[in-house]
Amino acid sequence: MKLASLNEGGRDGTLVVVNYDLTHAVSAPEVAPTMQFAIENWQTVAPELESIYVDLNEENLEGFQFNKQNLASPFPRAYQWLDGSAYLSHVERVRKARGAEIPEDLFTDPLMYQGGSDIFLGPSDSIVLSDPEWGLDFEAEVVVVIDDVPQGITSEDAITHIKLVMLVNDISLRNLIPKELAKGFGFLHGKPSSAFSPVTVTIDELGDDWSDGKLCLPLIIRLNEKIFGSANAGHDMQFSFPQLISHAAKTRALSAGTLIGSGTVSNYDDSLGYSCLVEKRVTEIIESGEAKTQFLSYGDQVHIEMLNHRGESIFGSIEQKILSSDS
Repeated sequence: MKLASLNEGGRDGTLVVVNYDLTHAVSAPEVAPTMQFAIENWQTVAPELESIYVDLNEENLEGFQFNKQNLASPFPRAYQWLDGSAYLSHVERVRKARGAEIPEDLFTDPLMYQGGSDIFLGPSDSIVLSDPEWGLDFEAEVVVVIDDVPQGITSEDAITHIKLVMLVNDISLRNLIPKELAKGFGFLHGKPSSAFSPVTVTIDELGDDWSDGKLCLPLIIRLNEKIFGSANAGHDMQFSFPQLISHAAKTRALSAGTLIGSGTVSNYDDSLGYSCLVEKRVTEIIESGEAKTQFLSYGDQVHIEMLNHRGESIFGSIEQKILSSDS
């Protein structure tokens, strides 16, 4: 099943069911007016939404033309956004970039931060940059959405609480982050609003590509229409999503609609490219002594997408242009 939120009907948008091909959609206000309502009432709502999804795919429902320009984030806002850092190659490269030490328990205890979740960007919303000197970077990730999770849950039990999967551009301002972290607090300024994929999907849509709590497909990033990276999201992922959920729930319960990110998808194989600019910059510094790749600036365009083995877009694409705050 594929779901999205129209940018209408209030701050939480209007939930719509989207067909497999991402061409048509239908609203179902009598079943679930918003995505948050759906996830809070998943046991009751999901079968009804699935029935609508089947009818839409079989053309028993006409629906309306699906246009991602009219979309908000699947969750326009969320009660909680927790972003992990499950790819050790990314952790190692980024920490080298800012001269930080590698945590001693890197292999056994996930890194995770709590991000701002009151406002998310839609998949086609521009990124407004006030100052290019802030070091604007994209970070392409996979995200899961959970229902209510009790405190102290094990990773073995946590997997049953994953209800939806989507993509995110976890936008970073690299040159603001080191000073924030040096204060012993943060992030705040260094992590503006994130942008999410047009649709979020249920696990069954992923088939065998969902394995052991990981999504094992390349995450394709284009920068100004050129391929920048295609790292496989299932490779080199030290901590699975169930492990990340268990980590997040160590000292507290998690509410339905909590979003949990994988961290920037990253592989040790540099030939697959990168899912953020800073990793390439670090590699350039190691190889030549200086970073040649520039951070994002006005007019740049970022495209993030994941295709299945048939070449079909699973979540639709995040497509964002960088604009000045004076635009």
